[in-house]
Amino acid sequence: MRVIQWFPGHMAKALRQIREQMPLVDIVFELIDARVPYSSQNPEVKKAMGDKPRLIIMTKLDLADPKVIEEWIKYFETQGQPVLALDSREHNVAKIVTKKTQEVLHEKLALQKQKGMQDNKAIRAMCVGVPNVGKSTLLNHLVQKNVANTGNRPGVTTGQQWLRSTDDLELLDTPGVLWPKFQTQLIGKKMALSGAIKDTLYSKDDIGLFAIAHLRSTNPTALVERYHLQTADVDESVTDADVLLTITSKLGFKDDYDRASERIIFDLRKGKLGRFTLETPTEIEEELKKIEADHK
Repeated sequence: MRVIQWFPGHMAKALRQIREQMPLVDIVFELIDARVPYSSQNPEVKKAMGDKPRLIIMTKLDLADPKVIEEWIKYFETQGQPVLALDSREHNVAKIVTKKTQEVLHEKLALQKQKGMQDNKAIRAMCVGVPNVGKSTLLNHLVQKNVANTGNRPGVTTGQQWLRSTDDLELLDTPGVLWPKFQTQLIGKKMALSGAIKDTLYSKDDIGLFAIAHLRSTNPTALVERYHLQTADVDESVTDADVLLTITSKLGFKDDYDRASERIIFDLRKGKLGRFTLETPTEIEEELKKIEADHK
């Protein structure tokens, strides 16, 4: 299997700028993909934050499994981590985010007021996230104009810029950044399938098989209906590779398994195979325990 990794020079530069700008902000908005709530958190950004307050904003809710979204919200809240599950298409996004930010910074704002500091001073927030997490789309809704470039591909935002959302909130937009090395290749697969990594940087059949395995365990009916399969084509007696061969044939792609894999990947991203989340809190805790045990 081809090793999945993507950390070009512009990301190293962006990460360095994030560290440099961190002292200038009051809070960090870390946008995470609701389909990969753990894997889309950047450990390097977390290190750069130090003890800076953080608000996690879950994006792409319309593509993620709503039941698992609720599990993650409860998990974050249990950890004492403020979280906001936000559909950026809502009309009152700016008010929702500003109110939640004021709640997170309540003690700090109250202390500033007690000291007689300016009441009208805007909160300064840094917006961070992995590539293609939907950061630019959210920012455009927050400032109510198209000031950030958007696109359903990683690497659209290439520089930092300050934006004014409301009288109470200023935003520092930053490019999408990954980190030098994924903790596991499973994280790499999840990031590739969700669209955070350029599609030229991984083997299509590896990620296509990963998508098939996930759907067979969570929603096999989606595969049957989308690709006109029989139930027997996805049952336990066949392998994931067998399923890929059958789908390739049904699509009329002959032996072009890469092309069939690409179709499955894009169908999944576009919601044509149902809403999905690739990890639950329980699964992540088990993975972390395994990693910890392996390092002992």
